[in-house]
Amino acid sequence: MIQSFNPPNLSDLQKRAAGVGIVFLLALIASAFFNPRQFFQSYLIGWTFCTGIAVGSLALLMLQHLTGGGWGLVIRRVLEAATRTLPIMAVLFLPVILGAHSIYHEWADHEEAAQHPVVQFKTGYLNVPFFAVRAVVYFAVWITLAFLLNKWSLAQDRTADNRYTKQMRLLSGPGMVALIFTVSFASIDWYMSLEPEWFSTIYGFIFVAAWSLSALAFVIAVMANLSGDEPMRRIVAPLHFHDLGKLLLALVMLWAYFAFSQFLIIWSGNLPEEIVWYIRRIHGGWGALIITIGILHFAAPFLFLLSRGLKRNPRRLVLVAVLIIVMRMVDLLWMLAPAFGHGKWILVDVIALLGFGGLWLALFTWQLGKRPLIPINDPQFESTLEQMHMGH
Repeated sequence: MIQSFNPPNLSDLQKRAAGVGIVFLLALIASAFFNPRQFFQSYLIGWTFCTGIAVGSLALLMLQHLTGGGWGLVIRRVLEAATRTLPIMAVLFLPVILGAHSIYHEWADHEEAAQHPVVQFKTGYLNVPFFAVRAVVYFAVWITLAFLLNKWSLAQDRTADNRYTKQMRLLSGPGMVALIFTVSFASIDWYMSLEPEWFSTIYGFIFVAAWSLSALAFVIAVMANLSGDEPMRRIVAPLHFHDLGKLLLALVMLWAYFAFSQFLIIWSGNLPEEIVWYIRRIHGGWGALIITIGILHFAAPFLFLLSRGLKRNPRRLVLVAVLIIVMRMVDLLWMLAPAFGHGKWILVDVIALLGFGGLWLALFTWQLGKRPLIPINDPQFESTLEQMHMGH
């Protein structure tokens, strides 16, 4: 029988991650003295990547409550720990609002907006006060969902009362709908409005798929790390990694489908006001980058994840997961940096990504160490143990 259900000791990883995060964030802050506008723009890119993992984890948490199954049970604590970083990410959004005139100068700056009739037409929606109010609404929805799911999960652990399982499932249905809507609107507000004359109806779905994919790749990397130690070694089976690998393949395909659909529709329409977004992103170095994204973000993971043996082997699966995490950063740079005209300044964006990555990982490990890794009083716990023996 499993002896240790104590929270994991991750203090070493936490200190290292915090150290890396602080060093790179100090370098990012130093860049503000040379180019304040660049600082805010790079800050948005770094902040977005980590917030995406936290929000994506919330989507996966609700998905596993809706579907059940051993794969969801073994990763639940990791997902919950990631969602508990959302209040801090909400606070860290304040510099984006304060620096709105540097980031969203095309509509936040009234003089600049007045020169473009299309942008001027949108100022009823695109203005800083309303922008801030909408951001508060998005975070309120995400934090409320995360708070309730974490609270009920902990209550179930303490009381073994099955009604909490039902409550989590009932919340997850409408919660998932609310999350898809809020992520879609947030991506329009925070990223599509960087180029306010341009629009795409599928843009929000690209971010829903991308954030879920980032979160799952991160979870697989964490699980591969934890599965070698107690108590996870006796609970996590190759079967669970197989299921996670299949879901990873599905999300890679979903992200690629949305991203390629947007390209195909805009390119075939060939309207000047729409194709300008792609023209900025296919010339020069950006063009080489999109080919790299196509190969390493879609083609390579797709081919690797077709292998049953690879999906059942955590040491191999984690390599694909890490590749996807790196390519998610590259794809985010490709989507956002050209809007700012970052060519030679791309290094500051990379510093922001590494700084936020280290800080967020430290926050995540701090939260993960607060609770036992397995929800032992979940009704599915016994069947998951049986699956493990079968999986071996």
